[in-house]
Amino acid sequence: MNQSKLYNNNDYFHQVSKQISLLNKEIKKIDEISRIIFKSNQDNNKILVAGNGGSCADAEHFVGELVCTFSDRNRGALSALNLTSNNAALSAWANDFDFQSFIKRQVIAHGKPGDILILISTGGGNKENGASMNLVEACDQANLMNIRTISLIGKDGGLLKNMSNDYILINSKQTSIIQECHMSILHAICNNLDVLMK
Repeated sequence: MNQSKLYNNNDYFHQVSKQISLLNKEIKKIDEISRIIFKSNQDNNKILVAGNGGSCADAEHFVGELVCTFSDRNRGALSALNLTSNNAALSAWANDFDFQSFIKRQVIAHGKPGDILILISTGGGNKENGASMNLVEACDQANLMNIRTISLIGKDGGLLKNMSNDYILINSKQTSIIQECHMSILHAICNNLDVLMK
């Protein structure tokens, strides 16, 4: 093992900064999504959020910001659920049926017309290798139930790109960079909600 050589994080930070700076082109879409979330909350609807792996952690983070507070400690609460946070339900469904349909099942359980489903996925779902097909099934179910679907995706956008009502695509093939950008988008939405809910 060569302990004197490390990864070139200078280059990594440069690539991350470059991709985040490109989000300036998505401000109009970020603002539109923020207004959709604000209106949904005004209408007493819920925000459902889901992702896998690191994107599941991003979903949990975002839901925490919505339910609690972001910068404005006096901002009202928004009704939001991370659809992969119930470990008892997740393990029961995956054991008795299959993991791929679990998030779809959560949409059926918690969703209603007027709600919003936000899906976070670095690849967007791929039928050939089975990646994130649980999110694809959830998106399909939400569309059937007249739940608005919004996807934060990367790489080529996968299946979610063409299934979602709205999406923001990060044009990168590197998972960690896509995740950095997704979190920046979610924080930008929180900034907007702090202003909209004053």
